[in-house]
Amino acid sequence: MHRHSYKGRKLSLKADQRRALLRGLVNSLILYERIETTMTKAKEIAPIFDRLVTKAKKGNLTNMRAVFSFSLSKTSAQKLIYELAEGFKDRNSGYTRIIKTGNRRGDSAPMAVIELILPKDFGKKPEQEKKEAKNIDLVQRSKPKKIQKAASGAKK
Repeated sequence: MHRHSYKGRKLSLKADQRRALLRGLVNSLILYERIETTMTKAKEIAPIFDRLVTKAKKGNLTNMRAVFSFSLSKTSAQKLIYELAEGFKDRNSGYTRIIKTGNRRGDSAPMAVIELILPKDFGKKPEQEKKEAKNIDLVQRSKPKKIQKAASGAKK
């Protein structure tokens, strides 16, 4: 049998199970921005995620519907379109990074961490930074309160 024109890995699963697995992994990657999985699964979901980000960045109705139809939850699709697409606006491709982490203990499968490559200042709004700075100042300034002891001769 020839090897030409075969796309993707089978992952020892039937087509519908494989599709569901990949959708779930991409959904988790969107929500948590970093997941640990096997090396082959990480290599398989990276181009899928890249195509979704490209569609989300375009922002027209057709592409938004495509993102919503692929994702498993409404929250992950909204996060991709309205939050993550803003973080990737200066980047043309290569939205993910795969880092090898060693072998799994049980079956010695090669494991990897796949994470999103976002700018360092991504996710913090100026209002949040001010609130965080204010909370730190309040914690540093506050003095420990004295604990009042209960009266030993309580009346009944």
